[in-house]
Amino acid sequence: MKKFFKGIGQYFANFGTAVAKGDLWTRLSLVIMGMGYFGRKQIVKGILMTLIEIGFFMFTFQFSLTYLAKLGTLGTVQREEVFDPLTLTKTVNDYDNSLLILLCSIIGILFIVAFILLYISNMKTVYRLQQMKEEGKHINTFREDCRQMINNKFYITLLTLPSLGVIIINVIPILFMVCVAFTNYDAAHMPPSNLFTWVGLKNWGTLFSFNRNSGFGYAFIRILGWTLVWAAFATFTTYIGGILLAKFINNNNTKCKKLWRSLFVVTIAIPQFVTLLLVSKMFGTYGIVNGFCSRIGLTSFLKDIGLLSGSLNYIPFLSKPGWAHVMVILINIWIGVPYQMLIATGILMNIPNDQLESARIDGATNFQIFWKITMPYMLFVTGPSLITSFIGNINNFNVIFLLTGDYVTTNPMYAMANASETDLLITWLFKITTNSTTKQYYMASVIGIVVFVICAGLTLVTFSRMTKGDREEVYQ
Repeated sequence: MKKFFKGIGQYFANFGTAVAKGDLWTRLSLVIMGMGYFGRKQIVKGILMTLIEIGFFMFTFQFSLTYLAKLGTLGTVQREEVFDPLTLTKTVNDYDNSLLILLCSIIGILFIVAFILLYISNMKTVYRLQQMKEEGKHINTFREDCRQMINNKFYITLLTLPSLGVIIINVIPILFMVCVAFTNYDAAHMPPSNLFTWVGLKNWGTLFSFNRNSGFGYAFIRILGWTLVWAAFATFTTYIGGILLAKFINNNNTKCKKLWRSLFVVTIAIPQFVTLLLVSKMFGTYGIVNGFCSRIGLTSFLKDIGLLSGSLNYIPFLSKPGWAHVMVILINIWIGVPYQMLIATGILMNIPNDQLESARIDGATNFQIFWKITMPYMLFVTGPSLITSFIGNINNFNVIFLLTGDYVTTNPMYAMANASETDLLITWLFKITTNSTTKQYYMASVIGIVVFVICAGLTLVTFSRMTKGDREEVYQ
């Protein structure tokens, strides 16, 4: 952190040095950005920088400022339609659009920040050109600079478009979502017919008010806990199961290895949208599994031992809390193990045979070899993938939604928050935004930020610990 702030201080210090010690052409660049290049006979660069400056001011004053001026209120003029009886037409007033104001303001601010950074960098560059001229060094022509962008600095050329794509596709939506979390944007405040405005930390207080009078606070802490439990079980059951299945199939005593491997891979080939919906119907109230369990007497047996209520004539595999939680984890094992099996198969084949042979000579049992050699090697190779799987399971929308999409909660506190006991944070977010009567985008944004913080925090902590030190020599 100290290095970061030191770098920022040095960045602005160099700008101050350029302003203080710059010659006439350098200081003129404070007004017209291309003047420093004109003074060093870099005409093309000078024209480009001047055009960028003109374009920025035209964009800002003719477009951005119109929205930035209304950012504080997100608009005050409501949309109204007036019927003109003479022309028999409807006219619409010059209304404000809160959504457009917020989005265009974010874009305008990003342009301003980018221009400031470019402005500072430009001053440092022209000052560097001044020093090179004073020292009698060669100053590249525009053609030579272009050649450098293709040769020595090709990484800059290569990363320019992807960087712009990241800003447009990732940064702007994230900033927009963060801003929406501090507004009252919902179905009752839906642009363009209605305005929404800033509400400060009210939404955060609603989500983190852990009392029984707040549906969101009540649901949040429970859904967060279930999300983490689900992610842990879904990740490690499929991970361990995939390794064990790979060892079983690749064992020398196993016959028809290709057949077994092909049978398990079939679950990957069929889209989850099809398989999960079919499985949800199979385990439904009137599904084939319940019919089978009733015929063999399992339903009656569960009633006798107290695991099933006497008023139920079926097993609530996907319709009651507890039952549904266990079932989605078990069904996910069936879906996830074959994929992990394929990964584990390739890695197990690369474990150094000399380590395995040495362990057998020393008298190690198969379990000891598995626990002391196989598993550490697997964790070393697949550690980053394991973290990715954990984060992916936190956001695993398909399995939960397709299996428990028909789940109806009987808890009024969950119902108040438009949630259910089987929801993950991601499915809860989806329900909040797609509910036709409320569409609470502001609460969805708050939940989205929470999900982002959890995923980013877990990723940074685990990656930093797993990549700490050099352990490659252990497995050579």
